[in-house]
Amino acid sequence: MSQEQSKPKQNNVFLELIFNIAIPSLILMKLSGDEYLGTVNGLIVALMFPLGYGIYDFAKSKSLNFFSLLGFLSTLLTGGIGLFELDVEWLAIKEAAIPGVIGFVVLISGFWGKPLIAKILLNPTLFKLDLIYQTLAERNSTDLFRRKVNRANHLLAASFAFSSVMNYVLAKWIVTSPAGTVEFNEQLGEMTALSYPVIAIPSTIMLIAIMFYVVKSITKTTGLKFEQIMHAEQ
Repeated sequence: MSQEQSKPKQNNVFLELIFNIAIPSLILMKLSGDEYLGTVNGLIVALMFPLGYGIYDFAKSKSLNFFSLLGFLSTLLTGGIGLFELDVEWLAIKEAAIPGVIGFVVLISGFWGKPLIAKILLNPTLFKLDLIYQTLAERNSTDLFRRKVNRANHLLAASFAFSSVMNYVLAKWIVTSPAGTVEFNEQLGEMTALSYPVIAIPSTIMLIAIMFYVVKSITKTTGLKFEQIMHAEQ
């Protein structure tokens, strides 16, 4: 198998935004009135797009990771709250719980000695890990590097905590109508649309900053240059 064939295919971010955010938001805001799809049908159709894309992505990649599972459950819970007309407080709790659970898992992984940030960022397809670990051992900097990775892991957990709080605030602020009404669907669509600029973009910026911190920690503790720790083809 060639190197190109062995590399996992990258997800299409544009398609993910279209199917998971843009289309469901438009359906909920514009097509859930009685003159179009109706409240229940509008919510069901809106949910079909993220669920359908999730099934398609699973069939293509033949794998299901922890974050994909949480996203799938999140969609099901959102639909359940609307269809069963539960109190909107449950929506705010659900919105906060998903990133909160992820952040808790990230935090606990550091105490287990296997920080999740290492599995996410220290990727052998990007970094020359053998060279990095060998150089750290030669310079007696392994423990120092582990402390820096743990610090980055705490920062990652903090970014999910930020998302959890912001999700709760956004849900409480926007979704105020009873579940099962046209207004609830419209507000749910508005919340979904606003979650990208209000939550996703700041969280992405924090993740990029954490990645730069990890790379800087590698070069500082090993004494190697950036070009030396990265695979040339990357």
